[in-house]
Amino acid sequence: MYMSKIPRINELLLEELARIVNREVALPNTLITITYVECSADLKQAKVGFSVLPDKFAGTVLRKLTASTGLLVSLLRSRIKLRKLPHLIWEFDATEREADKIEKLIAGIGQTDSE
Repeated sequence: MYMSKIPRINELLLEELARIVNREVALPNTLITITYVECSADLKQAKVGFSVLPDKFAGTVLRKLTASTGLLVSLLRSRIKLRKLPHLIWEFDATEREADKIEKLIAGIGQTDSE
């Protein structure tokens, strides 16, 4: 029964973090997206994945998110009624970057076949 709560908490944290990050951590000319939240079984920590466009700003966004964690947690605390919020661990989600590489490779294969 306890395990079934974790996916709901993950989803709730993802939705609220997405809203808060877009308001509080916005950087000019970038789009930051929270892509996943994975809480540990004991709810002591949560890995939070993010992507950023353009992805060359991934390091800058990671530093900004890490520096803003205290503010983000206090805003989360005011919006979510959990006894204890997990410690947030930020991770760059390179899925978009990898998908783009694969699409370009596939497009390149199609072009060489037609020549």
